[in-house]
Amino acid sequence: MAYGSCYAKNSFAAKKDEKTDASIDKGLKWVAKTQSSLGHWTAGGYPAAMTALAGTALIASGSTTTQGPYAKNIRKAVDYLLGKLRQNGLIGDPQSDNRYTYGHGFSMLFLSQVLGEEEDEERREELIEALTKACDFSGKAQTPSGGWGYVSAKDGQNFDEGSTTITQVQGLRGCRNGGIVVPADIIDRAKEYIYGCKNADGGISYSSKNRGSSRPAITAAALATLYNAGDYDSKHVPEMLEYCKKNLTNLSEGPNSFGHWHYTYLYYSQVMYRTGNKEWEPFRDKLYGKIIAEQTGDGSWTGNIGPIYVTACNLVMLQLDKAYLPIYQR
Repeated sequence: MAYGSCYAKNSFAAKKDEKTDASIDKGLKWVAKTQSSLGHWTAGGYPAAMTALAGTALIASGSTTTQGPYAKNIRKAVDYLLGKLRQNGLIGDPQSDNRYTYGHGFSMLFLSQVLGEEEDEERREELIEALTKACDFSGKAQTPSGGWGYVSAKDGQNFDEGSTTITQVQGLRGCRNGGIVVPADIIDRAKEYIYGCKNADGGISYSSKNRGSSRPAITAAALATLYNAGDYDSKHVPEMLEYCKKNLTNLSEGPNSFGHWHYTYLYYSQVMYRTGNKEWEPFRDKLYGKIIAEQTGDGSWTGNIGPIYVTACNLVMLQLDKAYLPIYQR
């Protein structure tokens, strides 16, 4: 295996919490039960993004394509996304998805984590080929400023913004960690793009072309992505972290959030987890308490975009301590 730990070798050493475990179990069962016969999930018209997020939540539990209670569901999700690979390397459907870079980025992240545990040599080669093409597409879709927009640079007249940039960078880092060749220049330009969007208060604004006020959600996501890229020592990182702590530690959305609580904390939880147990554990207990209290009777969560989106985000957060996914490990 390339990296990671198989289902039977859980290195999870954190304190067992029966309420959290029960919540996770109910949520995972709901996700598995709601998968379509084609292998996908959808909400808001984004089947690639939702399938990748749901698949990520399942593999965060320790299941792989061959082991664990959700192996069949993960295989079907992989099959669906590989079936959406286009000739140019895009994973998704630009005809029906006007924000296809989200689905493409989340798909790269999910498939790159699957690659690390794939034991079948033929399927490994298929994943490597698909992810190589996907990374090539992302490189060509990058704008001259170093960011990404909702669509490729060519399709979007070089428009770029923070949230899609983060999705691309995290997906590319997952691929690179899995052995896929990703030119360093692509990541370096993206980091410079993020730094170029930083305001005096330490927060990140929406876009290099549409600066405006700082946004906690994008700042948290950018910081998590910089950590993925190993950029802990940049002079910008402490200011960004301080801005996030000021605005997000109390579980509020902060200013200019536009109702994206789950997006915000999907990334801020990664940031806090990487700071170490001294800060992570009290924050985790507060975060998990809120999430568990909001779970519905059928095991799902509801909110902005749709239940599969909110449920997948919450399950990724609740399973960070399990450390099965390399991209989220300390």
